[in-house]
Amino acid sequence: MRKRVGRAVAVVGIAVGMLLVGGIGLFRAVGSSPRPVVRPSAPAVTAPPVVVTGSLTEQISILQARLRLVPNDWSAYASLGADYVQQARITADPTYYPKAQGVLQRSLALDTTDNFQAMTGMATLAAARHDFAGALSWGRRASAIDPANANIHAIMGDALVELGRYPEAFAEFQKGLDLKPTLPTYARGSYALELQGNVPAALHVMGLALESAGTASDSAWASNQLGELEFNSGNLDAAADQYRRATQVDPTFIPPHAGLAKVEAALGEFGRAIADYQWVVARYPTPEYVIALGDLYTVTGRPDQAAQQYGLVHVEERLLQANGVNVDLEIALFDADHRVDLSAGLSAARAEWARRHSINVADALAWELHANGRDEEALAYSNQALHLGTRNALFFFHRGMIERALGRTDAARRDLAQALSINPHFSILWSKTAVRTLARMGGAP
Repeated sequence: MRKRVGRAVAVVGIAVGMLLVGGIGLFRAVGSSPRPVVRPSAPAVTAPPVVVTGSLTEQISILQARLRLVPNDWSAYASLGADYVQQARITADPTYYPKAQGVLQRSLALDTTDNFQAMTGMATLAAARHDFAGALSWGRRASAIDPANANIHAIMGDALVELGRYPEAFAEFQKGLDLKPTLPTYARGSYALELQGNVPAALHVMGLALESAGTASDSAWASNQLGELEFNSGNLDAAADQYRRATQVDPTFIPPHAGLAKVEAALGEFGRAIADYQWVVARYPTPEYVIALGDLYTVTGRPDQAAQQYGLVHVEERLLQANGVNVDLEIALFDADHRVDLSAGLSAARAEWARRHSINVADALAWELHANGRDEEALAYSNQALHLGTRNALFFFHRGMIERALGRTDAARRDLAQALSINPHFSILWSKTAVRTLARMGGAP
């Protein structure tokens, strides 16, 4: 997810009016020259939910039955492809992605000229597989057919964010908001504000997303995002309130249950956190949650159980790769954090940087270079990771540790203190390391 040493780039500043209506822009360009690193917090937006009616499994069965009777129904194929992508998200089962690809390609073969539905499905599928250049390409094809569709601008904006093309991404998000200020477009606006360090405005706009939610699942998703924003700012009580609300609105939605486990771990309630993460992993075994459970086992002195979870992570990586998902970024961060196969992790990070220059990839590459003892090179990437002004505690921790390794003690103290100021509980593995390292250097959180 990015390959050469990154430098500060021109940034489109974002301003938010606290009263938003369709005709008032959420984003405003405020400058075109590079600016110095400001502060951090953590990007928290996951893909907004796909609004469905009835059971998704039932919808898939109905569409499959329809296609057995009418095998040339291109629209049904396109709908089935979108449902397969959503089913993969809900179940954490990537084997649905090849199924989605097959039926979407069939739809496009039946209608090659103006098949907006299948092109949008292909864009969503590409994004789910972390092929963001492909997602952008399909999105542009769809947008050429229906430029007034807000959803396709949101999808293209997502892809541009992941490619590190932030001014273009923010412009697409603005188009989506101007066309249709709803939960998906408000959510993108919130994320754009968060990326540039304006967390209060991001919270406000995500609150608008919550107000616009039309279903229990949408409401739970928006509450969970508010919880993530609060947690990443170190506000544990507010985060727990939002996560708890999400679980009450839609008990079947797993991420806020993981959020509550994360809060418990931050409070030192490790027994409860482990039990809750076990519950989450049993139902939704994504690498993020499996790693969190393994890290809890590590910090509580249970290495055999940690190793079991880490082994599962590698099994999941292979399953994802077999189904067309690029996991180079995840491999790089995991290997750097756990000091395993550092050469392969660095290769994965460099490969991802060659594809895209987002701040998350810059941070992963910086951390891998640090783990491989290449701190001068790492610092340039770490600076790139923070160039938007994102308030991301983990990014500041990484840069502080790189600066410490380079003997830049004053800078390291500043960045480690900043990380702990933003969120003292930013990482199960590293938060206490930040505290201890800062104390040894004569600093204070």
